Amino acid sequence: MSPGGERGYGDAASRGDDGGYGDGGYGGTGQTRTRLPDRPGDVYGGARRGRGTSSRSMVTVVAVVVLLIAAIAFANRGGGGGGGDGSSSDGARSGDKAKSAPTTPTGKDPVNTRTSGIPTGYAHDQQGAQSAATNYAVAMGGTGMFNKDTRHVIVDTVYTKSAASKLEGPMDDAYSPSFLERMGLDADGSPPSGSTFVSRAVPVGSKVKDYGGDTASISVWYMGLIGMAGTGSTDPVTTSWSTWTFALRWTDGDWKIVSDSQKDGPTPVPGDDKAAASDEISKAVEEYGGFTYAR
Repeated sequence: MSPGGERGYGDAASRGDDGGYGDGGYGGTGQTRTRLPDRPGDVYGGARRGRGTSSRSMVTVVAVVVLLIAAIAFANRGGGGGGGDGSSSDGARSGDKAKSAPTTPTGKDPVNTRTSGIPTGYAHDQQGAQSAATNYAVAMGGTGMFNKDTRHVIVDTVYTKSAASKLEGPMDDAYSPSFLERMGLDADGSPPSGSTFVSRAVPVGSKVKDYGGDTASISVWYMGLIGMAGTGSTDPVTTSWSTWTFALRWTDGDWKIVSDSQKDGPTPVPGDDKAAASDEISKAVEEYGGFTYAR
């Protein structure tokens, strides 16, 4: 995460083309329906019926099964006509009634190009804007932001040229040596020997708030991981939940950030999972890489 987006970071100055840069912090809300079997009674514990079950009951059961099969066949026949290529999503505009994002693949290929290690080359549509915003959140939520050289590369890659030129100075001030020291890092953003510094943004979903062809406002809901994993760490890796909103503009053949802001939540109720030991977290961070997100 970036200064201002996590505990102990302090307030970041407003930044961006229009001065709208908020609390900054790398790597569709779908619904899945589960059909449970109809259970008018306890399937296993109910009283057994005798052999004298009436033929009328058997006819009723057969009729229900036939109707069910017919309904399934009809649903399958019409299932592919709803724009599996994602066209219905692209047609949405600001002000439309909110709809749940599809859980099925859209058929569009994910990005296959990278600039300085960051996925780039998005489609010029709503899905492309969502993919860009999500991957940019992952890039700016990673450990690369804590090193001056890599931070400048990230900012130059994901922001418009005008926004990037205004941001680099304030960001350098925010990621000051004293701030890095408070995080347990060296002046170049390196963790102590034997420790692993963790900073990841893990997107959960994204949505289009506004779309105008060459401009878009995209919100990304994500879980943040940040802290130091290692023997004797006094700042263990913890989680946080935030929503990151990006104002994007189609510039030089790709989506770029004009400005962005963050707010806390929505935060789920914590579960009863047992916290892992510090060495387990270090091992997991080293073994499990991130994803390239495509809508």
